[in-house]
Parts: sequence; C-alpha cells; structure tokens
Amino acid sequence: MSMSDPTDTFRQEARELLEQLEAGLLDLEQDPANSDLINFAFRALHTIKGSGAMFGFTHVAEFVHEFETAFDRVRKGQSAANKALIEVALDAKDHIHRLIEDPEAEVAGGDEILAALRLIVDGGAPVQESDKLVEAPLADSTPSAEAAKWWRLVFYLPSDCLAFGTNPILLLEELAELGPNRVLALTDRIPDLEILDPEVPHIGWQVDIEAADPAAAIEDIFMFLRDSMELSLSELEEAPAQPETPAAPDTASAPVVAETPAVSNPAPTPALKRGKAAEKTEPDRTAATSLRVPAERLDELMDRVGELVIAQARLTQIAATSSDTALKTIAEELERLSSGLRDTSMGIRMVPIGSLFGRFRRLVHDLSGELGKPIEFVTAGEDTELDKTMIERLADPLVHLIRNAMDHGLESAEARAASGKSAKGTVRLSAVYSGAEVAISVSDDGAGLDPARIRAKAEENGLITPETKLTEQELYHLIFAPGFSTAKEVTSLSGRGVGMDVVKRTIDGLRGTIDLTTVPGQGTTATLRLPLTLAIIDGMLVRVGNGRYTIPLAAVEECVELPEGIEAHAKGRNFLDIRGSLVPYLRLREVFGTSAPPEPFQKVVIVASGEGRVGLVVDQIIGNNQTVIKQLSKLHSSIKSFSGATILGDGMVALILDTAHLVASGQPQGDSYSLSGRAA
Repeated sequence: MSMSDPTDTFRQEARELLEQLEAGLLDLEQDPANSDLINFAFRALHTIKGSGAMFGFTHVAEFVHEFETAFDRVRKGQSAANKALIEVALDAKDHIHRLIEDPEAEVAGGDEILAALRLIVDGGAPVQESDKLVEAPLADSTPSAEAAKWWRLVFYLPSDCLAFGTNPILLLEELAELGPNRVLALTDRIPDLEILDPEVPHIGWQVDIEAADPAAAIEDIFMFLRDSMELSLSELEEAPAQPETPAAPDTASAPVVAETPAVSNPAPTPALKRGKAAEKTEPDRTAATSLRVPAERLDELMDRVGELVIAQARLTQIAATSSDTALKTIAEELERLSSGLRDTSMGIRMVPIGSLFGRFRRLVHDLSGELGKPIEFVTAGEDTELDKTMIERLADPLVHLIRNAMDHGLESAEARAASGKSAKGTVRLSAVYSGAEVAISVSDDGAGLDPARIRAKAEENGLITPETKLTEQELYHLIFAPGFSTAKEVTSLSGRGVGMDVVKRTIDGLRGTIDLTTVPGQGTTATLRLPLTLAIIDGMLVRVGNGRYTIPLAAVEECVELPEGIEAHAKGRNFLDIRGSLVPYLRLREVFGTSAPPEPFQKVVIVASGEGRVGLVVDQIIGNNQTVIKQLSKLHSSIKSFSGATILGDGMVALILDTAHLVASGQPQGDSYSLSGRAA
C-alpha cells in the first residue's frame, strides 16, 4: 500500500482549519470583543502559515504572514474587529483556499485584499464606538505586561515525521522568532551505523528561549506533531551559561551547539504544562488517535459487505432446507457476524449533518448583504447523522431552499416593520430523526406562500387550467415544476425557475419526499424526509400473488390479519379500525395488477412515513431479511411505487416498496384514495 502524499494531508488539514476559521470569523462579527475568538483566529492563521512553509506552499505562507500580522494587532487591542475587518478577512480566507488548492496557478486578488486589510488595521476605515475592544484584558496577555524569562524546550520528533514532509530546520526557525535562543542538538539516541535508519529523526533538540511565556506559540508550532512526539517545557531559574567551544569530542554523542539571532516577537497566552513531571501527568494522547481513510475505500468496503450479505442469505436458505445441524449452526453464526459487520460499516459511513450545516453560515452572511436584508441564521440538530452519500447530495437542494427563503420568503426590513415584525428576519435549518427517516426543515418567518399568485402563475405557464381542482399541498408543490417562478424579474439570485426543480429531482433521487407548510404572514417551512441510508437495510419480505417484495422494516409498525367480509372495491370505505384509529389501506394485488387467485387469509402490514400511516394488504408475510439495495435502471426509474431492488438468497430479485410514496398515495382524497393518478 502506497503512502499518502504529505501535501494532500496538509491540504486536508488546511481545509478543516479554514472552515473553522470562517466559522470563528462569523462568530466574531456577532461578538467583536470576544478575545477567545480573536486568539483562535490568530492561532489558526499561525498554524496555516507554519505548515504551508513546511510543505512548500510559499505563496500561502507569505500571504498568511500579513494576514496574521493584522490579527496580531487586533489581539493586542491596537485595532478593532469591526464589520469591515471581518468582510476583508473572509475574502482573505477564500484567497488562501484558492492558493492551497492550486499552488501553481496565478491567483489574482491577493494584493488588493492585503491592501484593504492594511487600510482597515491602520485606521483607514471608520471604527464605531461599539466596535472598540476592551484593551485591559488583552494587554495583560501580551509580553509587555510580563518580564521575559528563560525557558528550556526539549523535544524529539515522531519517527515517521520525515516521511510526511516535516523539516526540523523550519521548526527551529519558527522557534527562533519567539525570542533570543540557544539550540543544542541531542545526539544520545543515535544508534550504531549498522542499524541506523536514515528516514528516522534520531536527533533530539534542546532550545533555551528568552520570552515572557512561549507555551501557546510552541503549541501552535507543533500542532500537527504534538500527539505522537516527546516534548517538555520548563522554566529556568537563571539564564543558561554560554557554552564554551567544545574540544574534539571523544564520542559520537557529543552535543552540537548553535546560536540563532534574536527576534523579538510577542508570545501568546500559555497553554502547555511545564516540566517533565507535568508532562507525565497529561493523558496518553496516542491512545485516542483517529485514522483518515479515503471515501473510495469506504464505498468499496460497503460493496463487499453487500456481497457478503447476499451470500449469507443464500447460505441461510440452504441451511433451512437441510437436516445438517452443523450447517445450521454455521449459518446462524455467519448471520450474526454479517449483521454486526453491516452495522459497523454503516456506522463508519454515518456523518453528523452539522458538517453540512456549517457551510451555509457564509451563504446567509453574503446574501444578507447582497439583498440588504438583516437575517439571523439558526441551526438545530447538528448531531443528527446521515450516510455520507446523502450528505454530499443534499448540499445543492439546501442551498436552493435557503436562497429561496431569503429572497422570496423574507420581506424587506421596512415591510417587516410595517407589519409589526422585527426588522431582522430569521431562517432556521434543523434536522431530527423521524422513525426510519431524517426530517430536515428549512423555515423562515416571512410572509408565507401566496396560493392565488402561485395558481395564476401556473395557469399562465400552462401547467394547469382554470378548471383544475387542486388540494392545498398539490398547489404548493407546483413551485417545484421546471421553469416555474413567481419572481417579477430575473436577478442573479432567482427568477429562472431552476432552483426548486433541482431540489425536487435530487430529493426524488434520494427516495425522499418534500412537505410544504405555510401560514400567511408568519412564514413557510419546507421539510425534506430522507431515508437514513442508501446501502443496506433490514427488510420484511412479503408475497403478493406470485411476486415477492421487500418492505423496509424500519417503516413497519405492526402486522394484522385482514378481517373477513370487507369489500374489495368499497369506494371511500377502505379503512381499518386499529385500536380506535382509522387507517386507510391499499390492496397491493390491485395496485400491481396481480391475476393470481388471492390467499384465503390475507395480511395487512401497517407502515408509516412522517405523520401518515397506511395498511398494505399482502397475501403472505415470509419473514425478515437483510436487504442490499440495488438501484433501478433508468428505464424503471419513473415507477414511483418502488425505490429499488434486492437479490434474494435463491438468486431471484425482489422489488423494494417505496413506503413514503405508498403512504402519501393511500391518504384519503375526498371520498377515495389515488395512486399514480388513478382513482381507487
């Protein structure tokens, strides 16, 4: 297995730092006097600069150096973290991202950003009184408030650091920027020549530094190495003696002394524990390490697990017809192991949706300025987990829904004030588990949808006729039609009728549904209901006529026997009394056009999706099985009753029922129910 490219590792780490930096800057805009946020931004920039120089990204290091200098002045209370600074800092963050992604390309705009940054930091931009920082707490954290002392740093780098591109000389140069220092090479761990590995850094380093407190800066310098290296920092009671020029050494372990020029730079607030004794008290960080794995390998693993599940189902079926007890035992054990492996593999693929939600803060921030609408962005349910494939495909639909809520949903500040609302509108993005699904909602507190306007536009576009009767939900869903838009004019944000069409097609492709609710004058909520995964599920195998079908087990509430004497075609009377609650039901034999004679005692499987329930009448319930989901071909993708297919243990194919579609189709519409446009 080939070792990963160190520059790719840096890019990945830098992307994460830049995402955290963006979030920190947006938080700082709301709380400009927060010294923790200011120090965090400074440390993130310092880390990107040092790591960029280490891995050969010189343009990144040069650009970030000036960016870092500006935030150093903010950190000292010499400049304010006002809105103008935040806007330029966000542009600078975007520029850094472009430099990292393509270091060889000529990325323009850097000089203009730095010029604007210098102008703001030097006082060229007006600073409001409310933007001024409280200088007292910040001044206490600067070296001027504390006398310089001598500190001794001793460190040994990880054995694999050279292979990942770490250059010890660059680390020593960064340490030299902290203040006057003396460097001593520790050669006591160099092995004999016969066993010496040239790719392992056997030399340790002792660095005596004169500074107020270099702990936090040292932590930043070694951020990427800290978990697997030896490091201790202790305060010296007196200045170290100037070493004399050593005579010819008697052994190979004689230390090498180097003096570096003094650079007077302030050190950040302390963070490291001092001394070897304190170092021993820290928890063992190497015991809780994580491993970065390419997404392609996870997909390959999931494919292998799927094939294993199919093979296990085949073995279980063979064992069921055999009298060999040993075979039955092995089949049961393999079923248990494959089930555990499936759950573990699925858990690896599950990603908190908060990783997606964080991307939209910047979107709302930028569009708020472009639209001239003050908007508050609120998120909830960030810990809700979804399959990584779902996360990747949800980005575009959510972008369109949020843009639509901001542009069409929220009124202007003047209109909101006239209607008695707060001038600042609110867009809320939330996620919550709902049975076998995840419900993701985008809501606003705007004017709500206008049914009359939607209908008029639909009639104008030829989507419906004036005589067409539509329910409220059917009317609202017209906004998802291709080319449909109620915007009065085309702008850079909306008006072409493309965005909501993208939302509908993407959610349909994920086997999900969209619900729209609105209250005039109070706002609109769009709710996306999606399955937890697109790979492997537990299913209930049923028979309808001569065909076998799979119902997702997570959607099944209960199974009951169909009472005798119920007329098959009792229009408007297709309901079951389930403990005092009326539940509509569908005869799947009629839905699928099955001609085989029915079983004398049919079963009803009660399934739920969202707030709705429906009973599915089947001939026989065969049992439960692990279902590997296979996508339908493009030829069959328009069949709404099925969400996919699976291969059974005997090699036959069973179609997977789309319970969300069936539940929606089975809900009463006047005096009947409908399915795929046909009256029952």
